Amino acid sequence: MKSLRRIMAVVVKEVRQLRRDRLTFAMIIGIPTMQLLLFGYAINFDVRHLAAGVADLSATAASRQYVMQLANSQVIDIKHVAASAEDLEQLMRQGRISVGVYVPPDFERRLQQADRAAVQILVDGSDTVVQGAASLLTGPARASPYNDQPPTAEIRTYFNPERRSAVNTVPGLIGVILTMTMTMFTAVAIVRERERGNLELLITTPVRSSELMLAKILPFVFIGLVQVSLVLLLGKFLFQVPLRGTLMNVYWVSLLFIVANLALGLLMSTLAQTQF
Repeated sequence: MKSLRRIMAVVVKEVRQLRRDRLTFAMIIGIPTMQLLLFGYAINFDVRHLAAGVADLSATAASRQYVMQLANSQVIDIKHVAASAEDLEQLMRQGRISVGVYVPPDFERRLQQADRAAVQILVDGSDTVVQGAASLLTGPARASPYNDQPPTAEIRTYFNPERRSAVNTVPGLIGVILTMTMTMFTAVAIVRERERGNLELLITTPVRSSELMLAKILPFVFIGLVQVSLVLLLGKFLFQVPLRGTLMNVYWVSLLFIVANLALGLLMSTLAQTQF
């Protein structure tokens, strides 16, 4: 009984302290609210209004009605009209479309043959959300004008034919990790020097301000490149994520991204007075 009274006394003390601590109370209410609003509005897995291209080589009433039904589904927005499947592939490789719809010249005849695909759907497999467009575009709502069955579609997935989520997630983590670490490390490093008074001492030395800032961020450039290498190695050997193209291009683009995040960290360090 005495133990319970002691526990309750400490609990009351903690509650009173929390009530007086406005910052903690604001965090208790504010953080869940901010995260709910952020994730609720920013993260959207609804497959809607994807940029699409159409190559209608049939040019018949049936094919035009089929394309119109796809456009009215709101899953895709037809942005480009291509002359061939090769043109659709080129648009997708350029990143101008996420979905391509190829209607062959014998579309009407294929509708009567259940064992043949009437259309071909090209999907950008590098985005797992876009992959869901294939099932929506081939669903029952896309029925042909001749029967109640939807036209049989052949799905062709680009950049991630196996549809593995790791192929999409692991490369994206490079950007996420660099954004978090580079920005935070740089900002904290500068503010820490200011808090300890070392920054004023460094300014009084013969070192110029530009040289001082450059010397501050160069180690983090190397750290960022090490992190990129670590993600690439783990992605290759643990998740079997393939690397297509030149490895040096990856490092050049990563270097530009690192510099941009370091600049953002420096900007934050000029606004923040304490590490907290």
